[in-house]
Amino acid sequence: MQDIIKKLAALTGTAALSGIAAAAWGYRELTNFQLHEYTLPRLSTTALKRLENGTEFRILHISDLHMIPGQEEKIAFVQALAEFKPDLVVNTGDNLSDLHAVPAVIRALEPLLPLPGLFVFGTNDYWAPRFSNPLKYLTGTKREPSYVDLPWQGMRAAFIEHGWLDANNKRQEFTASGLRLAVAGVDDPHHNLDNYPAIAGAPNPQADLNLALLHSPEPRVLRKFAADGYDLALAGHTHGGQICLPGERAIITNCGIDRARASGLSVFDDMLLHVSNGLGTSKYAPIRLFCPPSATLLRFTAQP
Repeated sequence: MQDIIKKLAALTGTAALSGIAAAAWGYRELTNFQLHEYTLPRLSTTALKRLENGTEFRILHISDLHMIPGQEEKIAFVQALAEFKPDLVVNTGDNLSDLHAVPAVIRALEPLLPLPGLFVFGTNDYWAPRFSNPLKYLTGTKREPSYVDLPWQGMRAAFIEHGWLDANNKRQEFTASGLRLAVAGVDDPHHNLDNYPAIAGAPNPQADLNLALLHSPEPRVLRKFAADGYDLALAGHTHGGQICLPGERAIITNCGIDRARASGLSVFDDMLLHVSNGLGTSKYAPIRLFCPPSATLLRFTAQP
C-alpha cells in the first residue's frame, strides 16, 4: 500500500509540475506576436490599373487587442505594423480589457490611424471583462457580459476623428489607393447586437472589392453575407481557440463557427472568410497555448 501511495504522490507531483510549466509557457506566449500573410489573386485587370502602386492592395486585419495599461510590447508590435504600408486597416473589435485602456489603444494604433480604416466592435469594447470559471470556456458555455461600461465612446470618437469609418450595422463605400470598396458590417452578433436588415442586400456591383465585417464569426450572419455576394468576411473573437492542441488546432471556438475555421483563411458558402487569432486575451485569462497572438496582412493581386 505504501508503494502505491508513493507512486500516486509522484504522479500527482509530476502532473502539477507539468501544469505549472504549461501555464508559464502559455503566459510567455502572450508576447510572441506574429504577422500572418496571405496572397489572394482576386483583382480584375481594370481594378489593378486603378491601383496607385499597380501591383497589389494590402489589407491589415487586427482584432482582439484586449488592451491593458502597461502592455508596451503589444503597443510596439502594433505600431511597427505601419511599416508594411497597408492600403486599408480593418479592426474587428474587442480593443479593451480595462477601464483605463483607451489611451494605450490609441498609442498602439497611432501610426495606423492616418490610413484608411474601418472598425466594428465586440462586447469587450462596451463592457468590462470579468472573472469566470475557465471550465465554462472549455465546455463552450456562453458567458453573460458584465454590463460594466467601458469608455468606448471616446475610443470611437478618436477613430472617427482620424478618418476611420464605423461599420457597426452600417454600409460604407469609398476609395482607397485607387480601389473602389463596398463594405458592410454588423455589431457583435455573439450577443445579438447585430442588425442585418439595416445592411441587407448585394454590395455595389461597381466596387472592385466588397468586404463584410463582424466581430464574432457566427454562421447565421456569415450565411447572409455570403448569400448577398460579399467577396471576403473579416472577423475575430475566437482568439484562434486560445488554448489549442499542437498545430494551432482549436479545442473550442467560443462561438458558432466550427473549429476548422477558428483561425486563418477558409471558404464559407463560396465566400472567403478570415478569422484573426487576435493580439490579446482577457486580463482574467492571460494564457495562450499553441496559438500565438497575431495580426494578418492580406495581399490582393491580379486574377490569374
